Amino acid sequence: MAQQLQNLTLSAPAFFGINTQDSPIDLDPNFASIADNCVIDTYGRIGARKGFSYVTTNGSEVLGTSRGIESIFEYIDQSGNVRILSAGNNKIFSGTTTLTDITPSGYTPTANNWKWANLNNHAFGFQAGHESLIYTDAGGSPVLTTFSGFSGETGTAPQANEVISSFGRLWAADVSSNKHTVFFSHLSTGYQWTGGSSGSLDITSVLPNGADDITALAAHNGKLIIFCKNTILIYSGPTNPATMVLEDTIIGIGCIARDTVVNTGTDLLFLSSSGVRSLGRTIQEKSASISDVSRNIRNDLLTLLPIQNLAIKAVYSPEESFYLLTLPTSEIVYVFDTRRPLQDNSYRVTTWSSIAPLSFHRLSTSKLYIGKPLGIAEYTGYLDNDATYKLSYFSNPLAFGNASNLKFLKKFNLTIIGGSGTAITLNWGYDYSESYTKQALEFSSTSLARSVAEYGVSEYDNNAEYTASIFVNTPTVNATGSGSVVTIGLDAQIEAVPFSIQKIDIHVLAGRLI
Repeated sequence: MAQQLQNLTLSAPAFFGINTQDSPIDLDPNFASIADNCVIDTYGRIGARKGFSYVTTNGSEVLGTSRGIESIFEYIDQSGNVRILSAGNNKIFSGTTTLTDITPSGYTPTANNWKWANLNNHAFGFQAGHESLIYTDAGGSPVLTTFSGFSGETGTAPQANEVISSFGRLWAADVSSNKHTVFFSHLSTGYQWTGGSSGSLDITSVLPNGADDITALAAHNGKLIIFCKNTILIYSGPTNPATMVLEDTIIGIGCIARDTVVNTGTDLLFLSSSGVRSLGRTIQEKSASISDVSRNIRNDLLTLLPIQNLAIKAVYSPEESFYLLTLPTSEIVYVFDTRRPLQDNSYRVTTWSSIAPLSFHRLSTSKLYIGKPLGIAEYTGYLDNDATYKLSYFSNPLAFGNASNLKFLKKFNLTIIGGSGTAITLNWGYDYSESYTKQALEFSSTSLARSVAEYGVSEYDNNAEYTASIFVNTPTVNATGSGSVVTIGLDAQIEAVPFSIQKIDIHVLAGRLI
């Protein structure tokens, strides 16, 4: 009997994102083992992430040998004027193209992990163990002062690590000597911490055994959310702190990194000791472990957390519909696609391994700024500071329904979208070996105009960000070798133009039982 030709079509490779959590041989082929330097685009296919371009021109001069820009903030005054504040090299800077040192005279920060909040035409900066800072536009001449040097201050602002501006006032917490109290300023004034409606909330009595530390604060759906390491407290009525009420307590789940709490508009995402979680689902399920949205990369993520000696940060982009979580020490970013939760409510995940942000900030203009060693960069274009970078996709081992028989690869048919000159390498291997046969592909410059609508090429066509033409290519590659399971991969060198993988057809002959 003649051998039977079998076909497997990956209509959108890595549509489910990566999965390093489960047994690879049992996974749906739409999962990937590697999906790096890419995002899941609006068509559900993996495509190249954007790159970064430095906005700052004097970074090497003012940042020296420091790590770089470790926090970024957008100050907007009552007239709508915007200024960017950032921190690095134990200094506070204003500006983007030129970083100008505005650190108050005689004030020497010893860290750069500042948290800022806007309130009533002022910006307030907090960092554990440091006197708080106040930035204001005094008649068109912005100035940064210490709290004690500001005219009109009352009391002493807490030397807190966390601050938010919500419900008409500042809320601060995580003081080195007091991990169980939330402090709040007088209404509309972030520089008055005694008298008026200022005060504090000691949560010791409502914590399990009174033993937990506040790590982050948030406002959501008209509620004040207090995150501890292993507890979440939800208070209703925070517009009047004197009468607000503890509405809900979640035990066993908390937040371990201040700057991972991000509002997506309809939910709060945050990093817990068990992975990235959704507040909405956590409230619904209480302490159930199934609610973490990072389920498919959980062990990888949790393995990396203990070695992070730099602040873990996150940002949400509604334009891109992703939640970015950067682990700066490990130089890896996890990208969570929030548009299409999987059946178990986990998110599709890809990674970035060659961009290594130290910090993020999404501006009111929707631009995404990234803190880097040489200053502030913008997430834009398809080059990393004018250099190419590599997108990688690798499948999990594919058994074609039966891992017990031998497979003889015959050919691949690919549908890929990109620019002329993109360097692409097809990889394939057998039986869990990482020794791959490689085939370079020639990306032709012949446009398949008829396929624009079908393949969503129009997504790229009229965007001023791109100047090169985008084409659909359908190369065929004859394959060799045999094994019980097959792994395929695609590497693409991204060089100034978008790139995505539409479809991979794999043709094998099924052989004898092994």
